[in-house]
Amino acid sequence: VQLVESGGGLVQPGGSLRLSCAASGFTFSRSAMSWVRQAPGKGLEWVSTIYDTDTYYRNSVKGRFTISRDNAKNTLYLQMNSLNPEDTAVYYCAKRDSGGDMDYWGKGTLVTVSS
Repeated sequence: VQLVESGGGLVQPGGSLRLSCAASGFTFSRSAMSWVRQAPGKGLEWVSTIYDTDTYYRNSVKGRFTISRDNAKNTLYLQMNSLNPEDTAVYYCAKRDSGGDMDYWGKGTLVTVSS
């Protein structure tokens, strides 16, 4: 299993970024996938999960972030709009196993929201 995130960078408050996670080594279309973030000096924080078409978000990103997937490309996305400094973190994509646990993780991509 390999998960490779990309798309992070420096963005001003109010800006947007789209993260991607390229997946390989498993049946992507059959797997639930999640985004998790870790802000500097803080613990891991779940952001969003997508099952087949059902999506879930933590309250602080609802209405601003959109998780999606392209099963033909084995790629997971996170569209992030109206970013604020509190969104600054390393963002990881993770595969969920049949029991719902996150069993594989990427190495992460850094998102910095700053003026």
